[in-house]
Amino acid sequence: MKKNLKLFALTGLLSLVVGANSFGSTLKVGATPVPHSEILEIIKPELSKEGIELKIVEFTDYVTPNLALDDGDLDANFFQHYPYLEKFAEERKLDLASAGAIHVEPLGLFSDKHKSLDELKKGSVIAIPSDPSNGGRALILLHNNGIIKLSDPKNLYSTEFDIVENPKKLKFKSLEAAQLPRVLKDVDFAVINGNYAIEAKLNPSKDALLLEGKESPYANIIAVKTKDLEKKEIKSLVKALQSEKVAKFIEEKYNGAVVKAF
Repeated sequence: MKKNLKLFALTGLLSLVVGANSFGSTLKVGATPVPHSEILEIIKPELSKEGIELKIVEFTDYVTPNLALDDGDLDANFFQHYPYLEKFAEERKLDLASAGAIHVEPLGLFSDKHKSLDELKKGSVIAIPSDPSNGGRALILLHNNGIIKLSDPKNLYSTEFDIVENPKKLKFKSLEAAQLPRVLKDVDFAVINGNYAIEAKLNPSKDALLLEGKESPYANIIAVKTKDLEKKEIKSLVKALQSEKVAKFIEEKYNGAVVKAF
């Protein structure tokens, strides 16, 4: 009887140890649908081989995923570039960090009304993202192409107040990034993030009148809580995303609309 009790106790203890070791083997990652969720789907089998079940939680905005990460509802998120994360975390006092860069989605200038920049007229309305980092990014794109002049084009958070030359007296309309494809018919031009352009069936490499170069500093990253940077599951996630398999998928699937950053 005593032997049976000891065996039962040992079995129970072993179960607790195994349970503790397997805790956290489910990795919850928040992502916007295109291309982030699509890219994450590709690496599920690789993570599964390491005993990690990848659960993808989709979001359609740029605010909720970071708040959910900070609250502990997510283990990581994949939707933003580092300048956005840096500014967001600073403003909200969140302790978040980048675990690795995965890809660049070149920002582009699009129009439903005009076929070329030659049709850019005095007083034209250009919609740009309203968040500080992407708004500055849009203005830098216009500066780099001689449409406006900024006081400091290296300032990633430039605003309309930093425009020192605007020869065509362009008007800027700031909107939440996800809304930009929907207002194309209402404005002359819109500067749209690559992921939202793809979702709207726009091909940045073909449809954009202007497009960021591959050297863009706005690589999309895996964001995590700073204290989780060294977690095995996070390192496995980043390693799987920075693989040749993912590089090949990006190249074949997005045809230049998404570019690897590793």
